[in-house]
Amino acid sequence: MKILKDIRVIELGTYITGPAAGMHLADLGADVIKVERPGTGDPFRAFKGGLYSPHYQTYNRNKRSVAIDTKDPDERQVLYDLVATADVFIQNFRPGVAERLGVGEDDLRKVNPSIIYCAISGFGTSGPSRDRPAYDTVAQAASGFLRLVTPPENPRVIGPAIADAITGQYAAMGILAALLERSKTGEGHRLDISMLEAMTHFNLDSFTHYFSVGEVMGPLSRPVVSQSYTFECSDGKWIAIHMSSPTKFWEGLLKATDQWQLNDDPRFNERLERIQHQDELIEHFTPIFKQMTRDAWCEKLLAAEVPHSPAYDSDEALEDPQAQHLNIKVSTSHPEMGEWTTVRAPYSFDGEPDLDVLPPPTLDEHGEEIRGELRRRKAG
Repeated sequence: MKILKDIRVIELGTYITGPAAGMHLADLGADVIKVERPGTGDPFRAFKGGLYSPHYQTYNRNKRSVAIDTKDPDERQVLYDLVATADVFIQNFRPGVAERLGVGEDDLRKVNPSIIYCAISGFGTSGPSRDRPAYDTVAQAASGFLRLVTPPENPRVIGPAIADAITGQYAAMGILAALLERSKTGEGHRLDISMLEAMTHFNLDSFTHYFSVGEVMGPLSRPVVSQSYTFECSDGKWIAIHMSSPTKFWEGLLKATDQWQLNDDPRFNERLERIQHQDELIEHFTPIFKQMTRDAWCEKLLAAEVPHSPAYDSDEALEDPQAQHLNIKVSTSHPEMGEWTTVRAPYSFDGEPDLDVLPPPTLDEHGEEIRGELRRRKAG
C-alpha cells in the first residue's frame, strides 16, 4: 500500500540528512522529486567514483531526479513551478544558504502558501554554533552519543553514520505530523530540525540516567546492566546473547553451556553480582564458546530459550530463514544500471509488506518527464 501516494515532496538535499528524510517518505509512497545540480548532482553520487556510489544509492531509492540550476533565474522558475504542485519541501543547507539561493521559506511560501517547509541543519538556526560545519561524527560528539560507542581501549570512531540517518528519520516524522495538522487546518508549517537536537533526543537514555541518579554513562554501562555478550565460536563466527534480568535466561545459558557450577560461585549466582563481575564472566565463557561452531551454539541456546542471535555480517543477515520469510531483501532492475537489490521498508499495512521498490535514479533520469508534466499543467 502506497500510503502517501497523494503527497508530493520536493527534495533539495545532499549527502544523508535531507535525502534520508525524503527516502522515508518515498518508501511510504510519496512522489519524491530530487532536485539536483546539473552535471554533478548530489555530491554523494561521486563518493566512490562515478555518479552512482553505494553511499548515494542507500538514501535515494523510490525517487525521481531532475537537474535544475537554481542559480539561473529561468531554471529557478522551473523549481518554483514544481513547488507549486508540492506538499513538502526539504533542504539541508547551512542556515542562510537556502535564502541566498532563492529557496528560503518566504520565497516558497509566495509560490505555495500551504507548503510544509523542512529545514535540516547541523546546530540549529540561531546561537553561537549556528554556522559551524557539521557532519555525522560532529553531531554524535556534540550530543554525548559518541562517547557511548567509542571503544575504551584503542579509541576511534566506529560504526555507521547514525546521526545523519537518525536526523533524517526524525525529520520525516515531523513532516508527517505537519501534514496531519495541515489536513485539519489547511495551513502549512515550517519544520526546523538540527542534527544536534535529533541526536540528543536519540541519546535520551543517557541524559535520563544523569538527571535522575547522577550517572554519567559510558560505552559499557548499558551492556553490563542488560547482561549483553558477544562471543567468537570455533568457526570464527560470532554470536550475541542478551539476558536482561529474568533469572530463567541465566539458567538457560548455564544449561546450554553445561556450566551449572557457576551458580555456586558468589561472583555469579545473583544478577547484581554478575553485573559487578561481567569481565570475569566474559573471561570464563570466551574459551567455552570457542569449542563449538556458531550454528551448534545457536541450536543449544534456542533449545534453552536464551535470547540470542548469530552476529551476522551484511553478507549473511538477509540469508537468515526469518529474514527470507519476511522478504526483507528485495530486488528490481534499473534500465541503465542493471539489477539492484536493497532492504525493503519495514512497514506492513493491513498485514502486507510493500515489496515494490524503485532503484535510485541516475542524474536527471526523470528530467524531461517532470518538465513535461509542468508544461501540460500550465497548458491545461
